[in-house]
Amino acid sequence: MMKGSYCEEKKDCRATTGRAALLARPNVLSLQPYRCARDDYDSGILLDANENALGPASLPTNSLDPYDNGMELERYPCPYQRNVKQLLCDYRNAKARSAGHDGPDIRPENVFVGVGSDEAIDLLIRIFCKPGRTSGVGDAIMITPPTYGMYKVCANVNDVGIQSVPLTEDFDLQVPEILDAVTPETKMIFACSPGNPTSKSIPFSDILKLANSSRYHGLVIVDEAYVDFSSTPSATALVAEHDNIVVLQTLSKAFGLAGIRCGFAIGPPDVIQLMNNVKAPYNVNKLTSDAAANALKNTDILERNVVDNLAQRAIVKEELEGLDFVVNVYPSDANFLLFRVKQKANEVYKKMADKGVVSRFRGKELHCNECIRVTIGTPEENKKFLCMLKQTYAEIAS
Repeated sequence: MMKGSYCEEKKDCRATTGRAALLARPNVLSLQPYRCARDDYDSGILLDANENALGPASLPTNSLDPYDNGMELERYPCPYQRNVKQLLCDYRNAKARSAGHDGPDIRPENVFVGVGSDEAIDLLIRIFCKPGRTSGVGDAIMITPPTYGMYKVCANVNDVGIQSVPLTEDFDLQVPEILDAVTPETKMIFACSPGNPTSKSIPFSDILKLANSSRYHGLVIVDEAYVDFSSTPSATALVAEHDNIVVLQTLSKAFGLAGIRCGFAIGPPDVIQLMNNVKAPYNVNKLTSDAAANALKNTDILERNVVDNLAQRAIVKEELEGLDFVVNVYPSDANFLLFRVKQKANEVYKKMADKGVVSRFRGKELHCNECIRVTIGTPEENKKFLCMLKQTYAEIAS
C-alpha cells in the first residue's frame, strides 16, 4: 500500500517563521488542522473514509452513455490538487520568462487551489484579521474603490474593519495616500489588477512600492482575475522574491470556465500553508480538478480565445466611441469595456436587459457616474448589443 504523493503538504501544522507567523491570528497559528483520510493513504483497498465502494448513483450527463466512471467519483478527491498546481506553475513561469522575467519560479508550495478566488479572499481575511469591527476593535483591510465588491462583503461577514483610499479619477492607485492611511491594524491591501469595474492594470512599480514600504508590514493582495487579457505581466513573477505579495487568479474569465468555480492564491509558502490548514478538507471536487487540469494542459485554446476577444474589444470600443451620446470609453486591459453616456445610464441598462441584452449598470460606483460595463461577447452578441444600445438610447432621449 502506497502513501499518497500529496500527503506531505499538510504535515507542517504551524507556520512558525516568516511574515505569516507575524501577521496571522494566534488561534490560527496554533491550529491543529483536520487530518482527512487522503492525508494518509490514497491507494490500495480503501476502507478508511466511509465512501460508498459500490460506486456513484449517477454521473455527469456526458458520461452516462457509454458509462464512464474513470474519475472514480465514489472516492474523495485529492485534498491539495498538486497536479493542477504544477500545471499552473508551469504556465505562469513560462509566461513570466517570455515577458523577460529572470527571477525564481513559483512552485506548487506557492499555490492554493480553491472555489474561485472568492474562497481565497475569505480565507485570507479569516486567517490574518482579528474580528471585532462592530465593537470598535479588531483588524482591518484596505480597499481602493471603485473595486471588486467581495473584499468588502467578506470583511463585513468576518466583522473586520474596512479602510478605503479611492483610486484617482483616471483609476490609478494613490500609493502615498494608501501608505499614509495604513495603521498597525491594517493586515492586507487589496489591489485589483486589472480592476473591476475600471478594467485598468496596476503597474509593478506601484505594487512594489506597497510591498517594499517600511511603513506597511501587512500583505499586498493582487487580484488578477483578468490578467490574461492585459499586456501587463502577472505579479506571480514577484511572489518568489517577496514574502508579503499574494496573487489571486481564476479560471472563470480568460479560460472560460466560470461554471467549474476554480481559483488560485499564489503566495509565500507560509501563507499558503496556513490556507491549506484552514480550508475545508476536500474543497475542490474531482470534476472541477479534471476540467482545470485539461485547460492548463491546452493553453493554446486560451491564447486563441484571448486574441479573438481582444480583436472584438477593439471593434466594440471603436463603435462606442463613434456614438454621439457616449461621453467616454475607458481604456481596457480586461474582457469588458466601461463607458459613460450623457444621461439615464440606469434606464438604458434596464430597458436593454428587459429586451434580452444584459450589461451592467455601474453608475453607483465611485468615479463611474452614468457608466455601463459591457462584457465582450461573440461577434453576433456584440453587434446585437450595439444595435440595441443605439435604439434604446434614442427611445429614452426622445
